[in-house]
Order: sequence, then C-alpha cells, then structure tokens
Amino acid sequence: MKKKFKLENLGCANCAAKMESDINKLDGVEGCTVNFMASKMIIEAADEKFDEILSKAHDIVHKYESDCNIIVK
Repeated sequence: MKKKFKLENLGCANCAAKMESDINKLDGVEGCTVNFMASKMIIEAADEKFDEILSKAHDIVHKYESDCNIIVK
C-alpha cells in the first residue's frame, strides 16, 4: 500500500531527512520519502502493518518536529 500525506508545520530540511531515514528503518516499510519543499511524505508499506507503521511514523515526526502534523491526503 502506498499513501501520501501532507506534513503541516514542517520547518526544518534536516529534520525532514532524519524523519525519512528513521521511517525507512521501520519493519514493514518498503519505502518512505519526505519532501521538505512540498511538505509531503509518501509511505509505501505492507497493508497488514500500515496502521502500526503510521503510528510509529507519527512518533518519529513528533520526535524531530513537535509542532508538525501528519494530514491524510
């Protein structure tokens, strides 16, 4: 499954790169890209683990940018 998200209040390109790296390390993630300029994130992961991965991705995003929100597109 591949889903696109808007990252509201993403303010740091370095943080975006760290988010992308950490999310790509999660078990079940086939690929993740975080585009700082567009404030978008794409996660591709196994269907059966997607909700768990999204929850962990949310934690990772907040670890680097506490004001950043993941908005489902």
